[in-house]
Order: sequence, then structure tokens, then C-alpha cells
Amino acid sequence: MWVQALDIILERMKASGFDFSQVLALSGAGQQHGSVYWKAGASRVLTSLSPDLLLHKQLQACFSIRDSPVWMDSSTTAQCRGLEAAVGGAQALSCLTGSRAYERFTGNQIAKIYQQNPEAYSQTERISLVSSFAASLFLGSYAPIDYSDASLAGMRLEEGDIAVSLGTSDTLFLWLQEPMPTLEGHVFCNPVDVQHYMALLCFKNGSLMREKIRDESASCSWSDFSEALRSTEMGNGGNLGFYFDVMEITPEIIGRHRFSAENRQVSAFPRAVEIRALIEGQFMAKRIHAEGLGYRVMPKTKILATGGASRNREILQVLADVFGAPVYVTDTANSACVGSAYRAFHAGTDVPFSEVVKLAPNPRLAATPTPGAAQVYEALLPQYAELEQRILSQTRGPPE
Repeated sequence: MWVQALDIILERMKASGFDFSQVLALSGAGQQHGSVYWKAGASRVLTSLSPDLLLHKQLQACFSIRDSPVWMDSSTTAQCRGLEAAVGGAQALSCLTGSRAYERFTGNQIAKIYQQNPEAYSQTERISLVSSFAASLFLGSYAPIDYSDASLAGMRLEEGDIAVSLGTSDTLFLWLQEPMPTLEGHVFCNPVDVQHYMALLCFKNGSLMREKIRDESASCSWSDFSEALRSTEMGNGGNLGFYFDVMEITPEIIGRHRFSAENRQVSAFPRAVEIRALIEGQFMAKRIHAEGLGYRVMPKTKILATGGASRNREILQVLADVFGAPVYVTDTANSACVGSAYRAFHAGTDVPFSEVVKLAPNPRLAATPTPGAAQVYEALLPQYAELEQRILSQTRGPPE
């Protein structure tokens, strides 16, 4: 399917009169955690591709696994626990690699195929990530695996900055000087500065959760949702909420949990309070877990927001208030694709990455912290973190 999609794109470019002779460098944004299994003998086919035939027809017999595992596959719990045990525990694995074992990660997917489909594994001569797989099609040989991520490059983050993607799931990208690997989140190499690091936090209950609360508490109207945020006070009168209709990644909690200002669990909030509790809770969780990875808001920190919810000014205002930093947005929706283009351009130069992107359009200011926000949320953040731990302990039960 992926190869045929590439065939279609290239045919359309050719039909439109695209001048391929003008291409100097090529880079792509590949799907995270997908893996491709090349069958024995595939390298010979790759090196002898014909320009007269479609790629997907030439490569159709080159894969030992037809259906590639992708990031949505969470069926590898047994392999995760085995990997952690082999290196001395989850924290030891995080210190070694930047992450504890996650079901969707490629190593655990490979282990599952090795254990459950040994015949196909024995017929495999090479495993590619989706990104290196796509590059291999253009090279006509196996591409090495890239070890970092273009999201950070596309958003043009600098030290102290945060990129927040507010999509189906929410993602935080952080620039770190020193890594502090924990059991939550991930630490990677920095794609544009080899001396520093980047961290990533992923939250499953993002825009789909916001849309559910909008439908339930704002009559399916984003304008009513925004009005609820405008009409309620910062801190929500001490009412705090946790909204996880699917099992969350960070932290591992499911269900809706509401607490009054007295820390008593309650079954419901008034509609406007419910909406603010959702948005404040989502952003307080992001700040708490970012700080757990070693991130600290700096005087020069700016937040760059992208994704569907970044078009809602009231949501961005809460983001600015909770983090105590200005929020900027760009007119570019596909920041990972832009990042890959920047990196392709950078590859042909010997200048710092910052020089490559200095003429790119600047992000525009969307929200600044409300006066007094710092005092409100500095008081609430420890309370929110304590309640999160309480829910976790209730969910997990007593230790065995």
C-alpha cells in the first residue's frame, strides 16, 4: 500500500509537469514506529529497479511480512516485560535508551514476530523503519535508520522552547540540555544540535476527548465551549478533573475523575466548570510530566502550538496561563513535513541549522499569560500531581 501510494504521488507529479531535474535533496517525514520486513533477495531487486515499471509491481514479492506493525499495535506486552527484565527493570531500560518498554515500539514488535512467526523472521534479510524504507526506494539500496525526529526541526524550537501538538492525541516536544530519563515520556537525540537532547510526551486523550466534552457540555458548539472558558476563572475555583475515556499513556489511567476544591471526589461538575476542568487538567498534566523529564520554563521560553485545537484562542490562553509562557502559532499545519524539507536543505550546506531557517516565516503571538496566572497554577500544580498519584494507586491496587 505504501509503495503504491508513492507510485501514485510520483505519477501525479510527472503528469503535472514537475521538473525533477531541479531536485537537489530529498527528505521525508515517516510514520513513527512502523517497521518493514524485507525478504531475502530484496536487495537485489532494489538495485535493479526498472524506470519503465511501477514500483509496487516490482517489489510485491520483496516483503516477508505483508502487514507492517504500526504505532497503533499494542499487542506486545509480554515482549515489553521480557525486555525490561533482561536489562534490570524499566528504569534501567529508560536510562539506557531514553524510554521504558512501550508496546508500540519497534524492538518489541520485532521480538513478537521473532517469537510467533519464526519462519517469516528467518526469511527476513533487513528491517527498515517506515522512514528509512521510503528513503530506500529512492536510493535503490537499504537506507540507514535515522535516529531522531523532524518535528522539532519543523517547529524551529530553541533551547527552553516547547512544541505542543494538539491533535487526535496530544504531543509535547521539549528541548533539553541534560536528559533525565524516567518511566514516563521519551528522551531522544536532538536532530539539530548534537550537544543537546529532545524529549517527547504523548497523551492519547487529546482532541477526541475535547470533542466529547464539547458535545456533552457545550451543545456540540466550539463557540459555546470557548465562552465557557472565558466565563470561568483561572484555577476553576479549585475544581480539578482527569478525563481519560481511553487508557492514557501518561499517566496510565482510565476514566473520568473529578475533585472539588476540598479534594473530595464528585460525580459531576456544572457544564462550564467541566469544560475548564478538562482543559486546565490536560495542560497541568503536560507541565507536570515535562518537569519530570527535567524541563523547566525559562524567561525566554515560548510555546509553539500546532494541530487542530491550536486554532482555538481560548484553549491557547489556558495553555499560556498554565505554563506561564507566551504561545505562538504558525500558518503551517504539517510541521513534520516542513521539518523534513528544512533538513533536506540543511544537508547540502555547512552552516548551522538556525541559519537555514532564519528566513522562514516567523510564528505569530496568539496568547500571553494572564496577570496573576503564575500564582494560581503554582498553587494548583502540586495538588493536581498529588491527586493523579492517588488515582494511580487506586487503579493499580496495593503492591503484590
